[in-house]
This record gives sequence, structure tokens and C-alpha cells, in this order.
Amino acid sequence: MSTVMRVAAQETGCAHCGAAVPAGARFCCTGCDAAHGLVAGLGLDAFYRRREGADGSLRPAVDAPAMDFTLHVRGEGEEKTLELMVAGLTCGACVWLVEQALAAEPDVTRARLALSTRRLTLSWRGEAARANAFVALLARLGFRTAPWSPACLRATEDAEGRQLVRALGIAAFGAMNVMMLSVAVWVGWDMGEATRAAMHWAAAVIGLPTVLVAGLPIYRGALAGLRQGRLNMDMAVTLGVLATTAMSASETLRNGDYTYFDAATTLLALLLAGRVLDRAARRRARQAVAELLALQEGAVTRLDADGTAHAAPAANIRAGDRILVAAGERLRLDAVLEAGEALLDASATNGETLPRGFVAGEALPAGAVNMGAPFVARVTAAAADGSLAAMARLLERAEQAKGRFVDVADRVVRVFVPVVHAVAALTFLFWWLGMGVGWQAALVPAVAALIVTCPCGFAIAVPAVQAVAVGALFRRGVLVANGTALERLASADHAVLDKTGTLTEGRPTLLPGDWTEAALREAAGMARASRHPLARALAMACPDAPAAEAVREVPGRGLACGERRLGSAAFLGVTGPDAGLTLWYAAPGAAPVAFRFADRLRPEAAVLVRDLGALGLSAELLSGDAPPAVAAVASQAGIAGWTAQATPEDKAARIQALRAEGRRPLMLGDGINDAAALALAHVSACPGDGTDLAQTASDLVLRAEGLAALPAAIRTARRAQRLARQNIGFSLLYNAVAVPLAVLGIVTPLIAAVVMATSSLIVIGNSLRAGKDPAWTA
Repeated sequence: MSTVMRVAAQETGCAHCGAAVPAGARFCCTGCDAAHGLVAGLGLDAFYRRREGADGSLRPAVDAPAMDFTLHVRGEGEEKTLELMVAGLTCGACVWLVEQALAAEPDVTRARLALSTRRLTLSWRGEAARANAFVALLARLGFRTAPWSPACLRATEDAEGRQLVRALGIAAFGAMNVMMLSVAVWVGWDMGEATRAAMHWAAAVIGLPTVLVAGLPIYRGALAGLRQGRLNMDMAVTLGVLATTAMSASETLRNGDYTYFDAATTLLALLLAGRVLDRAARRRARQAVAELLALQEGAVTRLDADGTAHAAPAANIRAGDRILVAAGERLRLDAVLEAGEALLDASATNGETLPRGFVAGEALPAGAVNMGAPFVARVTAAAADGSLAAMARLLERAEQAKGRFVDVADRVVRVFVPVVHAVAALTFLFWWLGMGVGWQAALVPAVAALIVTCPCGFAIAVPAVQAVAVGALFRRGVLVANGTALERLASADHAVLDKTGTLTEGRPTLLPGDWTEAALREAAGMARASRHPLARALAMACPDAPAAEAVREVPGRGLACGERRLGSAAFLGVTGPDAGLTLWYAAPGAAPVAFRFADRLRPEAAVLVRDLGALGLSAELLSGDAPPAVAAVASQAGIAGWTAQATPEDKAARIQALRAEGRRPLMLGDGINDAAALALAHVSACPGDGTDLAQTASDLVLRAEGLAALPAAIRTARRAQRLARQNIGFSLLYNAVAVPLAVLGIVTPLIAAVVMATSSLIVIGNSLRAGKDPAWTA
């Protein structure tokens, strides 16, 4: 038996992880034996046919350290969610195995794993303790897990960015040196064949390793597309680069007049430069997510039941825990102030330039910095369930979602790539068979056509604009919660505005009236027993009034205390038209007294209506208040059309009627009663102090600069759409001009590489303008 045969007989591959094993053995360890049995038991044997290779990385750990993953589970109800970082992934087959194995578990509703970020999102119905069982299942399959954190995201981003920059450095170095040699060949008319051959071989020695190493990020993308059964733009680039390199190698071997290693290396360098710039543009949008999540990282001071203080990671704090926030410390979690007052700087999350004061019982925003004395607060939500995490998820969803222009670009790229290959093939046949030139010479215009028609610029024309615009809006306090919101916001032509809490401050104040101080004091004492906005406003108007005893509240009508009544006109039996924001008070032996209130208009409300009109949006006021109050606000804000006493159903019906007329309404509301109308509108927005339900139903949340941010956001959205159309138009025009020139042999592969890559850089540079909209400084 030969030496090679003996070695082959002694070592084969493990049936699970692929590591070397002695002859006759199927598995390298008992862990792989158990993992293989588990895969077979789950009916997932296709994993071994799907994966492309194995290097032993799936070998299960013998003594994996125990860790309680229950603490990292989100969700208080029946539905639970866990996010994990999964190590040991080698290819798409590993992703398939993880998702299928978890999906086979009872009550699992969602298992999604991203190969690029190694991020697993798992949802199930049942107890949080099942998290440990899921992690144990993955460990038995050979995958190592850890709780997902923003640090994982940053580490992944840094690693991928370093790979691109490293590839760009190699490509740039190779391109410069090859170009130096190529220039000598171009201008050396009297160069001898031996010298020219030496130059070609020197260029090949530099160019071939450069193409093989620097192009790896692009080649991986092409292979990924093939695995998914589609041709992507990376495949067009890969074919262009490799065909140019192969043609140049052929010319080197036969000592032809010219080689095009300079074209291949220059194309790679410019394309990688474009990807680095595109990544930087997208990182600006993702940086907002990282900054938000970073605000809740670190330690907090938790107070035990006996008042003992000790440091604890913010991720371990749960709703209901009490924390101490020192002067100058950042509040990392959503909380409620227990006692006293607090002065917080919330500019990191809502863009407010001045610190704001809070009183006991008021909600405190996570991410704010304590600018005053230390205070004690009670946490209302864990870090993973808080407002910062929610905003981060909305930002991620907005950046990743696809709008109409993105879908169009994707469809065009899917069709365009096969067309590119067909054009290149026909160009080769035209010159070879039609024009009678040699196949080496016919390959030159064919490669040029393949390179020049690469749809890189078209593919990034819209996503780059969207990423930049979403990040720019967030930095100005506008949270875009839907990926298609920018397109719809840009096309809105009519604004439907809510009144209370939207155009007004939502805090009614008592107006002077025909009442006595004694009547005010008695009524305010009764009002302390209710949380109705008007009752609270009445109590604040007379803060020293003692609280009345034995007050009974009649829901929807008013308060009763013995023979005294405080409430609506109908509750007291007062006849006449509804005067809007009014509370009536009646005491035995005295005539009913009316306490009238006014909800002050936001300072920027009139400016909002005026700016919307300047943008071509007509406006109407839609409110559930009484006609006098609605008419007053409409008059102050400069709105001609208004509707009063509108129920939530009426508001939703009005939006549907506008859409039926062919209008594209923008709904601006803040309350629970606006949620249905917000969801039905063409596009919707909510002030930053709106209810959670209204913010969830809205496409945009105006967290800073008040209502004035909405017109500026519309201008930014329209600018973004113009830039997207410009990018698409430029890409189409570029191809219309460049393709015929390449087919006719006027454009060489080098010129094609420079022109094509330059077009991508132009598209990226144009997209960056979306983040520099002068509307914000207007």
C-alpha cells in the first residue's frame, strides 16, 4: 500500500463536524456523535447535503459554562423574545439548521438568524425559563451562544469595515504599481518585444494576486447570489474582473501588444472605494442606533428595600426597581420620579436645547442627564423594553424597509444583470464571427461592455439616499418609523390636524369668569378627587383648597359630594348649547356657576399651518371638542375648514373619504382616539409627547423642535426623492451612452472600469446631499 493510500485510510472526516478522525471511526468525539443523532432525530439530515464544507467549528463543547439566559428574555405577557449572538456559523446551511431546529420546538413562533451579523432573534409562547433549553439545544448542535448586545453589533460592523478597507488598500496598491508598468507599455512605441514581455510579466506578478485577494468581498457576494439562485451585481463585477484578468494572462503568455491588468485592479480599487463610502453613509444612519443603545449601557445604583445602595449593570435592572441617580449621572432607563424635583438634560434623545424640570410622579426619559440634585426614581421598563430600545428598533426597521423606488431598483437590477451578460456575449460574437477578428481581440470590447454596464450605481441609487435621509432626520429629532414613510411624506397633499395635544398644549387653564373665590375653593376641593384634565386644571387654579371628603365620581358626567355637583351641563341639568371646555358647579341654594377653560395654542401651530400651505398642503382641523373651542383654535391657527365633536370613527371615516377622492392625506395626531385615523392616512405623524398607541400607529414621531420639524421633514423627504430620481436617471443615461461605445470598441476595459466606478462614486456623493438639506436652517 502506498504512503498516500495509508494516510487516506488512517484519517477521514467526522460525519458531523468534518474534523479528521482515525480510520473506522465516524465521529471525532461523543459530542459530535450526539449532535449527529439530534440532527437525524429532528429530520434535518439535509443539513449535511446543504453545507459547503466543514472545519471542525461545529464540534460541541464538552463542558460548556452554565449561564442563565432567562434574565435576557423580553416580554411580560405570553409572548417572549430572546436575542442571541451565535458563533460557529460557517455557511448558509448552518443558518438553515439553527432556524429549522428551533422551529421544530413547540410554541416557537419565530426564529430568524442573520449570517452576516450572527444575530438570532427567537420568539415563543410560554415561560421565560425555556430560553436555557433553547440555548442548550444549540450547544448540542455545536453552536456557541451569548446574549446579544450593541457591542456585538459594533464588533461585527468594525470587522466587516476592516475587511473592506484592507481589500481597498491592496487593490489601490496593486492598481498603482500595475498602472506604472502599463503606462510604460502605452508610450513605449519603440519598445522591443523582450522588454514588453518583461513589463507584461511584471504586471501579471502584481496584478494576479491583487485580483485574487482584493476581490474576495465581491466574489463572496457573487457566490451568495448564486446559492440563492439569482444573479446579482457582484456577479457582473466578478465576471468582468476575472474575464479581464484571464484575457490579460492570455496576452501575457503570447506576448500580445497590451494587457489589461490595470483595468482589473483599477476597477476593484474604485469599486471598493465606492463600497467604503457607501458603508460610511449607511453607518451614519446606524450610528444613531448605536448611540441610542450606548446611552443605556453601563452601571446604575440600585436601592434595596432597606435603602442599601449597590452598583448593578443597567441590563439587570427590572421594572419596579428603585435607582439612585447622582448629580451629573445619565438616567439609563425609563423611570418615574418618586419624590421632590429633578432637572434633566434630554438633548441626547429629543434634541431639546434646554434642561427641563420634572416633579414627583412624572415620567423621566431614558438617556437624560441629571443636571440638578440627586434623586430616586422607580424604573418602569427594563433596558430591552424601554423607549431607547424601541426607538433603536424603529430606526433599524426604517433603514432596512424597502420603498417603491427601492423595489423598482431591485427589480431592474435582477433583469439588468442577465441583459449585461447577454450584451457582452453578443459583442464577442459580433467582433469574432461578424467582423472576423481573432478571439483575443474580440474579447476586448466584450469585456469592456461587461464592465461598463455593471449596475452598481443603479443598485445603490435609492438605498444610499434613504439611509442618509433617515439618519439626518433622526439627528434633527424626527424619528422615521417606517421605511416607506419618506416616499409617502414627499407626496402628501392635504393635512388633517388634531386639536387637543397636537395644535394645543393639552393643558387647559382656567379663564376669568363670574364666580367667587369661595365657589372656586369649594369646586377645586371636589376636583382633587378626579384625574379628568379639566378637574386637574381647576384644582391647580386653587392649589391651597382642601380636598373634599366623600366625593363620588360618575364616569363621563362629573363629581358628586352630598348635594353639591361638579361636571357637565347635562349632569347638573343646565340647558343651553355646549360651551366646550367648561365645568359647571352647583351648591344647594346657589345658581350654577360655569368654570371655563382654554387650551393654549402651541407657539408653532400657526407657523406649521403657514409652512404646510407654502409646501402645497391644504389643512383642516378635526377634533372631538365642542364647536366653540374648535372654532377658536382654527381661527388662531389660520385654518379655514374644521370639524367639531368628531368621534374616533368620524376621524377614520374622514381619512377614508379623502383617500377615496384621490387625496393623499397627512394625519397629525397625538391621542388614542387618533390611532385609527393615523393608521389609515397616506402618511402620519405624532408629536413626541403623544400617547404610545399614537406613536406606534404613526410613520414619523416629532421628538424635537415641536411641530416646526414637520414642514422641514417634508422638505427633506421631497429632496430625498428628487435625489433618488436623479440617481436613477443618471444611471440610465450613463448606460445609454456608455454601452454603445463599449460595444463598438471605442471604450477599452481600463476606460470602462474608470467610468463605471466613477459613476458609482457620483451616485454616492449625490446621495450624501440628502443629509445636508438647507431646509433645517431655514
